[in-house]
Amino acid sequence: MALTSLQWIVRLLMVLIIFEGVFVMFYYTPNTHSSRDGMTDTLQQLHCAKLRRKFSIIKPAKSIELKSFTQDLSDFMSCPYKSNKTERELNRVRLQFCCNATESFIITKRNTAVNQTIPYETSTTKTYKMTAALHSMLPEDIPWSGRRLGRCAVVGSGGILKNSSCGREIDSADFVIRFNLAAVNDSDVGMKTDLITVNPSQIRFKNLGTNPNPLLEKVSVYGNASLIMPAFAYTFCTSQSITTLKVLQPIRPQQPVVFFSPSYLRTLDRFWKGRGLREVRLSTGFMLISTALELCEHVHVYGFWPFGSDLQERPVPYHYYDQGTPSRHMHKMPEEFVRLLQLHSQGALTLHLQPCSSHHDTMNTEYL
Repeated sequence: MALTSLQWIVRLLMVLIIFEGVFVMFYYTPNTHSSRDGMTDTLQQLHCAKLRRKFSIIKPAKSIELKSFTQDLSDFMSCPYKSNKTERELNRVRLQFCCNATESFIITKRNTAVNQTIPYETSTTKTYKMTAALHSMLPEDIPWSGRRLGRCAVVGSGGILKNSSCGREIDSADFVIRFNLAAVNDSDVGMKTDLITVNPSQIRFKNLGTNPNPLLEKVSVYGNASLIMPAFAYTFCTSQSITTLKVLQPIRPQQPVVFFSPSYLRTLDRFWKGRGLREVRLSTGFMLISTALELCEHVHVYGFWPFGSDLQERPVPYHYYDQGTPSRHMHKMPEEFVRLLQLHSQGALTLHLQPCSSHHDTMNTEYL
């Protein structure tokens, strides 16, 4: 028998009532909250996976729209970090094969002979002939040769470290690298230092040979850290670097002065240019992160942030310790940062961009 329109409407209403009853019963079951939590967790995992993929293949920095970039990056930095042992080892092998920091990171008696011609890093024509006097002051070998460094903290000078409370976390690392005689403190950047770079332009003291006290005062705050200088980057770096070595070695033999190998830095430059990073010269920070990727088990990077505002869009100074402004003529900091973000996304290193008091201590996390 055919149903009238009224009967169809009544039946449809009954079906809807029954369906709604089932839905209401489902909604108020005791396991509903855990189901919704599970769904939220799954969605969050999918979102994190999407961001991880996005940042692992990120385009050049010049194409970044900063507002949406920082929003996505803020979300991504809230995701659980995933270290990838395979990626770490791949990067280590690539860097060791091309550049070999293990044996050629600095100039030593072992890898350099008296009268050997040393090419300057940034010149195709200028060279330096190793003298017997300088050779006698070189270290026998690379201080860290023959052992894998554990957790390394590479501490840049970015203003993002100001009020970060990262000092304790940084000091818990096995090996700490700093730059350009940057200020140390307990709260934000820590005190421990194993290796610190010195720019020859920072050693401008009158009568250094007869009055070494200003230099001693400047370097003694870093304890027994090795001081590394680019003596053979440019010709004007050489005399100041050698003078620093001559002055400090007799007075503070426990605090070695060592020189970057220009050959090592040249091969490192070719390595990254071959991977699309185009700039006049790599920043010292990026150089030593690359060195750490070869020598260290786990690399944690702090204070590398090339933008004028943080992830919460608050203004940050260029340096955490002064009011300095960036020099744009040589280093392409945003491009280098993009590479660091890729390495973080791939699980090859850990990039820290948030205050340490507001997130878990990843320095002491067990890694896969």
